[in-house]
Amino acid sequence: MDFSELEKDNTGRCRLSSPVPAVCRKESCVLGVDEAGRGPVLGPMVYAICYCPLTRLADLEAMKVADSKTMSESDRDRLFAKMEENGDFVGWALDVLSPNLISTSMLGRVKYNLNALSHDTAAGLIQYALDQGVRVTQVFVDTVGLPETYQERLQQRFTGIDVTVKAKADALYPVVSAASICAKVARDQAVKNWQFVEDLQDLDADYGSGYPNDPKTKAWLKKQVEPVFGFPQFVRFSWSTAQTILEKEAADVLWEDSPAQDLEGPERITAYFNKGSRARPRAPHRYFQERGLEPATAL
Repeated sequence: MDFSELEKDNTGRCRLSSPVPAVCRKESCVLGVDEAGRGPVLGPMVYAICYCPLTRLADLEAMKVADSKTMSESDRDRLFAKMEENGDFVGWALDVLSPNLISTSMLGRVKYNLNALSHDTAAGLIQYALDQGVRVTQVFVDTVGLPETYQERLQQRFTGIDVTVKAKADALYPVVSAASICAKVARDQAVKNWQFVEDLQDLDADYGSGYPNDPKTKAWLKKQVEPVFGFPQFVRFSWSTAQTILEKEAADVLWEDSPAQDLEGPERITAYFNKGSRARPRAPHRYFQERGLEPATAL
């Protein structure tokens, strides 16, 4: 798995993929979708697809692929290597979504929540396989949110393809298990080799599991927070764990462009990300929201 593009720029989105097996352009294929790293406060989220011809599904299952969460890192690496060795009938692709992309999407003027981001990324990867000439006839997806709503949305977009969305699909369908392995191997490698864009002195890479309830992760966050500039871009600053630490550790902020009557002393840095909205008779069009434009009250 070549991460050179991600190492050049890990602030947005990066797509990696295997060559498309010739047989997948000739025979009907089944495709699985899964993710890794949805919950952590540190590091990227990775969405992956894996596909193979329906006639070779038994061969994929014979590799003993399983839900990646039930396997050790060495077992996942071994199975991914085996899939690569069988590149004559197994293909994969994945999107690495940076912590910066996730948080700026969730905290933008027009909110783009994690479920919507997940759904759109999964659909984009399915479309990518189709654009590469893969003859996809069946799709299995590990759900995010309500499976019925998600399945209906995908089915409407990909007419002519049989779409199944299930909870715990990575434990039910081998092709989804294979996708989960691809996603987890990629995330582990991305986290392990993360290139910090910030000039951090004496960086401690021992940040635990990256999950919000891990004491080691919380301790790392407290150590790395900068009073004015906040966290490194390795941190999903939209997560409540990160925001709580900002409230306690970051400097007070006085927004000089605020109306005088609104100022009651310095605010916390997280006030910049206030989720409240000003009361208006009607919300303006998205075009104006994205650009921060408001009606002129006087000419």
